[in-house]
This record gives sequence, C-alpha cells and structure tokens, in this order.
Amino acid sequence: MAGCFSFTASRDRCYRLSFSNAGLKSTTTDIGDGTIMHCWLPKTHKNSKPSLLLLHGMGANAMWQWNDFVSPLTRRFNVYVPDLLFFGESHTTRPDRSESFQAQCVAALMEAHGVHSMNLVGISYGGFVGYSMAAQFPERVVKVVLCCAGVCLEEKDMEEGMFKVKSVGEAAGILLPETPEKMKQLVELTFVKPIKVMPTCFLTDFIDVMCTEYRQEKKELIETLYKDRKLSNLPKITQPTLIIWGEQDQVFPLELAHRLKRHLGENAQLVVIKKAGHAINLEKSKELYKSLKSFLVDSISPSTQENHSNGHKLD
Repeated sequence: MAGCFSFTASRDRCYRLSFSNAGLKSTTTDIGDGTIMHCWLPKTHKNSKPSLLLLHGMGANAMWQWNDFVSPLTRRFNVYVPDLLFFGESHTTRPDRSESFQAQCVAALMEAHGVHSMNLVGISYGGFVGYSMAAQFPERVVKVVLCCAGVCLEEKDMEEGMFKVKSVGEAAGILLPETPEKMKQLVELTFVKPIKVMPTCFLTDFIDVMCTEYRQEKKELIETLYKDRKLSNLPKITQPTLIIWGEQDQVFPLELAHRLKRHLGENAQLVVIKKAGHAINLEKSKELYKSLKSFLVDSISPSTQENHSNGHKLD
C-alpha cells in the first residue's frame, strides 16, 4: 500500500483530530526499564474533576476503540487513554506478557503524570488489565467498569467447549488477522450485525496499517492470558464494580459475566445489553455510555434487583 491512499491511515488522522478537539494531547512517557507508554491525556488537568482511565481491548490502537466516548466524558472527567504495551506507540523490552505487568506499567504511567486516584473502564483485554490494577493498587482505583472482560475464565473452559474457538492458537489467529478472510471472521465473531459489504482492499489496508507491528508479542499476550488460568487464583477486588456485557457475546460468553458477578458478590452489578455482541463500544456506543454515566456520574449504588429498560437487564 506504500504510496497509495490509505483509508485506515486517513481515519487514524481523523481520530487524532477528534481526540485533540476533545481537549486531549498525545504524550509519550519513558517509565524506565525499557518501557515506553503512549497516552492521550488532558491538555489541562482540572483538580475539580475526577480522573478516568480508559483501557482498550485487542485490535487497533486506543483511539479507534474510544473515539465515541472521549468528547462526552471529557466534560465530566480528566480522561486518560493509554495505548497498552504493543499497541499504538507503547512497547517494552521486558519479556513479561502478563496483564499484571501491563497493569503495573499503566499505574507507573499515571503516577508519572501525577494521577494518584482514578476510576477506570476496561474493554475486553483492557478489562483484564483494569481488574489487575484494581487488585494491585486498591488505594488508587475508586470505581471499576469491566466491559465484556472474561477475567473469570479458566483454561479448562476452552477444552470443555465454552468458546467458539477450539484453541488459544485459533483465537490468536482470529484476533490478530493476517488475511481479509480472517478479518471478516473477526467482525462476524464480535458483532451481532456485522457489516455485510467489506471490500478486500479496505480489509487488507487495515491489516497492513494496524495488525502487522508486534504481532508475535500480541500473540504472547493472548497465550499468557489463558495459560494455567484458574478462578481460584483470581483475587476479589473491593471497589464498587459495574460489569457490562453484550447479550450475544461470542468471544467471552455471557456465562462469564454471571460467573464474575457471583465471584464479586454484592459489590458488583451486572448490565446486559441486548442485541449486542463483544464489540459493544462500537455496536452499542450510546447504550454503553448511558451505563457508564449512570454508574460513574450519577453514583447509583450496586444492587441485586433486576430492572428491564431500554434494552438493559440490570442484575
């Protein structure tokens, strides 16, 4: 695609402008020990506002996953949107691929920018990182939102047929697509209503721009996520927690949401978004924002009561 117009690169530039217009600036921070973290952070941090950390999932960089949310959220929060290691401009020479290490790096990044207290929202893989942050740094994390983040999965779940894929290798092959066919498979897996017309040239362009760097490292992130994972080893975080899930999630089935709710008990509440899959931030952005606002801004306390409204089921 060298020398040709790239739709993906053009869209990336539009997202950069959008983030800038929302009052954020692009910053790269050396947190030491061979680790560089890129983050979008407030051009002016206002002490009158609480801080909010947005953690992305697998896929493109953080801008592509949070663009619909930064403008409304920056009105109420000092918003921080980092690229996790091996996404965007973040990378490390360290060999650690655990979500625990990712969490430590994000915590060090926030500390470097003088943020000592924050709420956080994590989507999918970002939810794994966010959960680990809440467990490791309970004094810094106030509230937690986990979106379609299967932190309660166990390695045996795959062997027992819980997932659409049969192995971690197959999962990595879809989540890190190398061909237009795999890209289509990823979209079909993550959306309830996937785009029907996906020109091969656009898919190839997206793969070339977004999916070629750090492919091996990202594969190791996925492998480490599953390896020897047991629910009995998962700590119980103590912060008020909102669990948000797509009713038809095929990446992390809804059973994992209920499992996490049981694990955390009365300290957590569960919102199930109907007619939504794994990519709820893209497919149901308005519904997701409504739930975020209700929990983070309106301060609704956790409840075990069920409430059906606007396509939501509140457990």
